[in-house]
Amino acid sequence: MSGYDSSDDDDDVVLLVCVMDSVIRKIRSQSRIPKHVSSFSGHEKMCELITGHEGLLLEHIRMNRDCFHRLVTLFTVQNRLQETHTLTVQEQLMMFLTMVAHGDSNRRTSYEWKHSGETVSRYIDTISSHLVQLASRFILPPDFADVSTVIAENRRFFPYFQGCVGAIDGTHIPCVVDGDVAAAYRNRKGFTSQNVMAVVDFDMKFTYLVAGWEGSCHDARVLNVATSNPAFMFPHAPEGKYYLVDAGYKNKPGFLAPFRGQNYHLHDRRREDGDRRKEMFNYRHASLRNVIERTFGVWKSRFRILRGIPRYPLEKQRDIVIACAVLHNFIKLFSSEEAVFNPEDDAVDDGNAEDDVGEASTQHQQQQQQREESNDMGQIRDRIANAMWHDRLD
Repeated sequence: MSGYDSSDDDDDVVLLVCVMDSVIRKIRSQSRIPKHVSSFSGHEKMCELITGHEGLLLEHIRMNRDCFHRLVTLFTVQNRLQETHTLTVQEQLMMFLTMVAHGDSNRRTSYEWKHSGETVSRYIDTISSHLVQLASRFILPPDFADVSTVIAENRRFFPYFQGCVGAIDGTHIPCVVDGDVAAAYRNRKGFTSQNVMAVVDFDMKFTYLVAGWEGSCHDARVLNVATSNPAFMFPHAPEGKYYLVDAGYKNKPGFLAPFRGQNYHLHDRRREDGDRRKEMFNYRHASLRNVIERTFGVWKSRFRILRGIPRYPLEKQRDIVIACAVLHNFIKLFSSEEAVFNPEDDAVDDGNAEDDVGEASTQHQQQQQQREESNDMGQIRDRIANAMWHDRLD
């Protein structure tokens, strides 16, 4: 029997591993690299953007220098933000603007601006909440007494649509939800989103917006609730005025929809059994209503965070949508020049496109069409279509 004891070697190995681990830990503690190593602070980054080329500022925060200073003044005068020993009001706002403009994550914003993730999150929450409070000041109802120059100066639209005060549609903004509520927010395209309904004027400004609805909710239901519940403060059009809506909504007082079962867009293939009078109305209706699709497209290109809001609580995700709408209107009001986007960014957003009016009508659609034609807006729509067709023949 050998006198060799392998337990001695095992003890030596364990001791060696412990010594090596201790040495490695000591080396790491002595050479630990701080997370924010750049000498270029967030404040210096802000100063470079403000004093640098105007185009660089537009690219970063989607507004020019004068517009940014107006925003800073607004938040300062109303005491909405206060300067701290680490952050000026200008830096707080610029950090928020770059995040929503480029859709940066909380972590990336923290790295770019050299502030903790907790600080970034706190100011994103604070500023978006204040912008929501400012919605009543910058998202205003349309001027019902005015006829837009877009209509008045275009023979294709005037005098036929002189009672039109804007367009309505919904659009989906991707959102992050967990648990049992995820199914309700999953839309018909398969991803979770909040359904956002908006009204825009022909200057491409929002005149009403409601956000936070589940992605599975139909556009028509959002509008019905918003118009029937006084708490939503929907700007109802007075008699003789109306909003343009697509075929996903009913043609009823205050809301002018296209003819169902007829071609709607110019690129639709002509139907042999189509009514040329109704098709002409639908084409011009689509051309004028296109303003809301273009507004959604510019809005989402300007604020890339709307293409995928980070994992925040649902209420905060809703607030960011409203905040971006307020900023959109603020820029339209006060920025003499707007950010130039790449051609692929300036795409038209087709809204939710719930229905295709160029499809063959089902029995239900035919019945709905008959009901719509018998009401007041149906008669108004017929008069407009007849006048267009008559003037074309002349």
